[in-house]
Order: sequence, then C-alpha cells, then structure tokens
Amino acid sequence: MMKNSSKSPSSARSSSSLPRLIRNLDAVFEPKSVAVIGASHEPNKIGHVILRNFLEGGYGGEVYAVNPNTPDVLGVKTIKRASDAAGKVDCALVAVPAQFVESALKDSISAGARAAVVITGGFGEVGNKAGEEKIKRLALDNDLALIGPNCMGVLNPAARVDSVFLPIYKMGRPHAGGISFISQSGAVGGCIVDLAARAGVGMSKFVSYGNATVINEGHLLRYLAQDSSTQAVVSYMEGVKDGPLFMSSAKVLTREKPLVILKAGKSKHGAAAAASHTGSLAGAAEVYSAAFQQAGALEANSLEELFDFAKIFTLPSSAGSRIGILTNGGGNGVLAADAVEAEGLQLAEFSARSMAALRSMLPSYATPRNPMDLIGDADSARYERALQIMLDDSNIDVLVVIVLFQTAALDSSVINVLVKAAQSKKKPIVVVSTGGEYTELHRRILDGYGIPTYPSPSSAMRAVAKFLQYAKYRNNP
Repeated sequence: MMKNSSKSPSSARSSSSLPRLIRNLDAVFEPKSVAVIGASHEPNKIGHVILRNFLEGGYGGEVYAVNPNTPDVLGVKTIKRASDAAGKVDCALVAVPAQFVESALKDSISAGARAAVVITGGFGEVGNKAGEEKIKRLALDNDLALIGPNCMGVLNPAARVDSVFLPIYKMGRPHAGGISFISQSGAVGGCIVDLAARAGVGMSKFVSYGNATVINEGHLLRYLAQDSSTQAVVSYMEGVKDGPLFMSSAKVLTREKPLVILKAGKSKHGAAAAASHTGSLAGAAEVYSAAFQQAGALEANSLEELFDFAKIFTLPSSAGSRIGILTNGGGNGVLAADAVEAEGLQLAEFSARSMAALRSMLPSYATPRNPMDLIGDADSARYERALQIMLDDSNIDVLVVIVLFQTAALDSSVINVLVKAAQSKKKPIVVVSTGGEYTELHRRILDGYGIPTYPSPSSAMRAVAKFLQYAKYRNNP
C-alpha cells in the first residue's frame, strides 16, 4: 500500500436523483483508493504500467498492489487479495486473465469497491458470452460501476487518475481541460488522447469502455452531463448497447453541452469488424445518423474531424454565422472564402466604421475587404490593430485568423496578440496555419491556450459549421 500526499480536486457533482450505478462512476473518475489487481514486476505487463501510473503520476489516494506471488512490486508491499487491504477499496483496476476476473470482482466488492475498470479481454468479443454474463450479473446485483471488460482504461488528469495501460513514453497524457472523450475502442481512444497531448489540448475525462457489459455510453453521457469540469463530450462508438438510455442521456447532455460522435461500422465489412472487436451490433448508418440528429448530437466522419470538432467547443458561443477572415496571405483568404460558402456559412460585410478604420491603418497597397488580406509584410502590430477593429465590428460573428508564420515580417509575438484577443471573449476566434515544424510549434502553443487551430481553411470552416450548428440547436432545441 502507498499513499501520495497530493489531493485530487472534486470535479464531478453527480445529482442524488441519478441511479446509484451512475453515481458510482465517481469512484471510477475520482476514487479515494484503488487496488491494482494483477500488479506485476514485468514492465511489459498491464498491471505494472497501471501501478506505475498511480505511483508516479501524483495520485492522492491509497494505492494497493494485489499479487499473491510476490512480497512487493515497485517498492509497494503487496496484498494477496483486495479484501486484505487495510482500508476500503473504492475502485478495482483488474488486469488478470479472464478466468480470474469474476473472483477478483467478488473480492473487490467485499472490500467495499463501488467501481471497477476491467482491462482484461477474452469475453463476449471472442464468444465468451457466459463469462461476460456472470460478471455483468455480479456487478448489477451490487451496483458496481464496471467499465469494460476489454478496455484500455480511464484518465482524469485533474485528479491524477490514470489506469490507461499504454506507457507514457508511447502515449502522451493531456493536461486538464474541458473536453471529455468516451471511446468504445481503446486503440482509437489512445490515438486521440495522444494527439490531444501533443497539441496541448486539455481533457477533463477519458474512458475506454470496451464491451460495455455494465457501464455503456448512455450511463457515461448521463454522468458527464452532471460533471462540472466537462464542457464538451466527444465519442467514438461502434454500436449502442441501450437505445432508449442513449437517446435520453444524449438529450439531457446536449441541452447544456455539445456532443460530437464518430460512428464506426457503417459499411458491411466495418459492421462485421465491430462485432468481432467489441461484440457490437453496428446497425444501419442512416438510423444512427437520424438518432444523433434527433438527440442534438453532431456527427464527425473521420478521426481528424472528431479531433478538430472537439476543440472548438471551448470557445464562447455565437449567435450568428457571419464569418470575418483575417490573413497575411491572399490565396489562403480565397480558399477560406470558398470554404465559407461550401459549409453554408456567410461571409461578413464590414461596417462602414470598420472599413474606415482599416483603411487608415493599412498600407496603400492593401484593400479593406473581407477576407482581409494584411499583405505578406504584415507584422504582429498590424495583426493586432486589424483584430481589434474586427472584434468591435457587430457585423462579424466569428473570426477566422489565418497566419503564415513563414513570412519574414512575422515573429512569435503574434501569439501574444492572438491570445489577448481570444481572452477578451468578444467573439469566437479560430486560427488557421499551414506549414512544417516551426508552424506546428506555434499551433501547439495556441491550442494550449484554448485557441483552436487548424491546418487548412476547409478543416477550420467544417469545425466552425459544427460549432454554429450546435449554437442554433441550443437556441432552438
């Protein structure tokens, strides 16, 4: 057993009106104590990685290492079973072979566990329906909030909870933020989490829920609707376990928070692959799309879109779809104008006041019009003046700022200009910047400040269109 002295903040405030099974998800995301069942000396073993995550990640609760065959693991004295713990076990993290999972869960329940994350595979996805049914019945009879089996784990960066079995040197961990991500696939989840960490995009919660034997996407959406640290939810799913629960939960969530879904298994072969992956019945794509629309959810069509859409929802809301474009490269402005039209949005018309103000600060060879081309010799000061004018223009609802970091006149000080403008919260601001390593470095800095960046005008406008679609839904549910 080991206890870390740091404290984990409480971010979830589950309503007492929720079913106990959903309320017990608190013990998944903010457990007071965890038992790593299957703790191992071997660095390539799941139980080793998970135990190391909790010991070295700053987790503030009790950590119990369960292994009957060794006296200690990673310097922690082991116990033979969870019920041997000196105190109550809040959450069991199970990484033992499938044939031992049921007994491990029974013992964890006797130790006081309210939740379990079962990493172990070998259940319904490989035809072991009987084994899966046993652990399902055990969990439901005891209100055990069971994630999995056949899952990758859970992250809550703010509470330093990390049961994801991919080593940190292989998959980055994002800092705390406002996006929660639920994924039926551990592999897809790992990719998105890794992207978020590299891009500097913060996450509130991440959960890979695998076979969804007990806790499914409907339970998770209902929980996250009550979670004060979650601003937006994104989801990768192959099928829905409980249609009515999913629909009711999604509708509750989308009244207050956006939900973006990437639905896999749309094709015949994809549906067959989903069945063997997580035991899901993928179903007709048209049926799912109609259900998502009815529930107020937004649909992504690729992993890139899922990530791109997710990060825009940390911005202040917008009441209109008039787009103002600011750039230091004329061609990029033209592409952005094309993308505005392609997404059914509206190119804003500058007010007379803005036109006069822009004309007075631009060089003689620049023309004040939307898209506003500041010309290739624009520096940070020119960006700052133009940004302020466009922020003050009531004809503009959303600002898309295109930055070519490759130009000689522009330096890193433009980052401060963009951050200051975004932090005024006068209007939603997104940034487009295309390029290599130098550009990517600056994009990561901006994403880290909560300013969503995109590699092309088309990807930015697709995200803006989803952002405005949700704003319209919120205003007219």
